Amino acid sequence: MNLDQLDTYKESNRLEVKAAQGGIPRSVWESVCAFANSSGGIIVLGAKERDNGTLEVVGLSDAHKMLDDFWNAALSKDKLSARFLREEDAFIESLGDKEIVVIEVPRVNRFLRPVFLNKDILGETWRRTHTGDHRCTREEIQSMLRDAEAISDDSRVVEDAKISYIDFETLRKYRNRFAFRNEGHIWNEASNEDFLMFLGAAGEDREGVLRPTYAGMLMFGRDCWITRFLPNYFLDYRQETSSDVRWEDRFVSFSGDWSGNIYDFYIKVYNKLKAALKVPFKLEGIERVDDTPAHVALREALVNCVTNANYHERQGIVCVWNNDALLLTNPGGFRIPIERAMRPGESDPRNATMLKMFAMIDAGERAGSGISKILSGWREAGYVSPSYEEEYSPDRTVLKLPLTRGGGLSAKDEDSLMRSVISILPPDVSSSLNDNECIAVKLAIENGRITTAALAKHANVSKLTANRVLKGLADSRILTWRGKNPTDPMQYYELFDKSLS
Repeated sequence: MNLDQLDTYKESNRLEVKAAQGGIPRSVWESVCAFANSSGGIIVLGAKERDNGTLEVVGLSDAHKMLDDFWNAALSKDKLSARFLREEDAFIESLGDKEIVVIEVPRVNRFLRPVFLNKDILGETWRRTHTGDHRCTREEIQSMLRDAEAISDDSRVVEDAKISYIDFETLRKYRNRFAFRNEGHIWNEASNEDFLMFLGAAGEDREGVLRPTYAGMLMFGRDCWITRFLPNYFLDYRQETSSDVRWEDRFVSFSGDWSGNIYDFYIKVYNKLKAALKVPFKLEGIERVDDTPAHVALREALVNCVTNANYHERQGIVCVWNNDALLLTNPGGFRIPIERAMRPGESDPRNATMLKMFAMIDAGERAGSGISKILSGWREAGYVSPSYEEEYSPDRTVLKLPLTRGGGLSAKDEDSLMRSVISILPPDVSSSLNDNECIAVKLAIENGRITTAALAKHANVSKLTANRVLKGLADSRILTWRGKNPTDPMQYYELFDKSLS
């Protein structure tokens, strides 16, 4: 933030101001704790909130003494449960003739959470939401303590669970895919019990009895048994693309007409959601290729959703297909800052054993390779960039995969354009085109030719993208190139089969 423009800001889930005219308020420590347990934030001492919500700098009479008082308390073993503030995190700033103290509170590593005050973990643990600082419930504290464990929560054996709680039809389907992806693997000859152990889906308890792990129950169990040990477990898929009905398609984990486990949910949801994606016309030799970067991104997103979920939290996993986007929501927040999660290779999955199970069958391509795989794949397919949002109380992570193209076409406009092209091209060709390709074909039909500049203008894309689209259509023998050489500014494309125009 630009401190010189402090009066243009408002308090938020990342900014708190205190007038602090009588010394450091007690609530400052609640905010320090809350920011540390959430996404981090900035505290400004020497500013206040106006009636209209904007901020006003009031200054401090002795900023140096206040900074000293802050550090004396912050470094005390009796105030904060962990030392995570660095010297550069608190400093004095001059704004005109007034001085303020700025405290930049970082998001604390999960191994130090929960941060609490005055040695009171149950009564003085705080989190930050849009409405301010709130005292954490016992459930939130337990969730942070689980995340602080070095071992993955889903690797633990489920006490009192039986191997018979596994849905062996689901396991059979998984093993078939495993064998296809791992031909000749030694595990393919193992018994079901041994295979579950090798995979981390089962393990022996203290008495040597073989029981499912939490990963095994979640991936291969039946809903009626999973909810016995994880009462908040819930899976929900909805298609909400019609204004006439509440939903056009829905299934939930407790219906009883399917297993209700994570593996079957992943397969069912992917097969539903992939219908929302436009499949461009592409050939490898004489075989059509229906897999796009968006399909890869969708699989990766689903794997990230189910392997980063906190199954102890309320509300469960919800996947929604609406007109504008695909929404994947899971209980639990990120275990590392979102900025780090977006870097290639950065990953801290909550359910590492489940992630391994997906990786063994290439379900998410490079499952767990970081959010960058999802973002880059979705954009590469021509869609508007995805976005993540974290919610608190209860903790939830929402991934939005927009169905709007980068050129700005809505789903309704895209369908209208597709219908106009379908009436001209053969069905097996027209049904495979994305919106930029449809625009190119439509312009070629209407004008007899199409240039890179014309497509860039009408589709609202860069000339580089437009050129790639036209070359792709030429490779597919839908358009043909006309010009003296590849750098000829007068080059253009026309329909390969002129009888269509």
